[in-house]
Amino acid sequence: MDEQRAAGDEQQDGAAEAAPSEREPEIVDAEVVADDDAAAEVETDLDALLAERTRERDEHLELAQRARADFENYRRRVKVEVAEAEQRGRAALARSVLPALDNLERALVAAGVDPSGRGGDGEAPSEEVSARDALAEGVALVYRELSAALERTGVVAFDPVGERFDPSEHEAIATSAADGVESGTVIETLERGYRVDSQVIRPARVVVSG
Repeated sequence: MDEQRAAGDEQQDGAAEAAPSEREPEIVDAEVVADDDAAAEVETDLDALLAERTRERDEHLELAQRARADFENYRRRVKVEVAEAEQRGRAALARSVLPALDNLERALVAAGVDPSGRGGDGEAPSEEVSARDALAEGVALVYRELSAALERTGVVAFDPVGERFDPSEHEAIATSAADGVESGTVIETLERGYRVDSQVIRPARVVVSG
């Protein structure tokens, strides 16, 4: 019996030794902590890299938009300059031709031929045409073709009879009294004026009512 009691005491002592009085601390794996820190550092680096690339993208986009706007402005400026140069060229050509055109017109008027070709009674010309008439008609054809060529390039003549005198478009050669006409009105055109588009390249020489 004593042996049984002694055996029971040994079993109790062993159980007491096997059950710790306090809970043992949790063991943390150092390699796992290191991996977590490394992952966090990599994520931080990726965020910084993404922010840097986003900033660079925005800068490049801004530069591209600015370059495009500069190019559009340049293209519009060149277009305007080309149009102005073309207009100056047409105006210079017209100015060099207009004196000859004026002389042709005077010659036709002196010969009794309507330079515009709108005159006449509509009858067919006679088979017996004098050399003078033939010459006058030939000059008239040259005059009309030259006038038409100028019109195709935008050079247009204007006759301001009946309009108010405008010093920006008319050159007053003389004044004359005219019954029933308001003072300052163009009553006669001595030389027609010419425009290229909206630009007056030669003012009309006129007589103005006084």
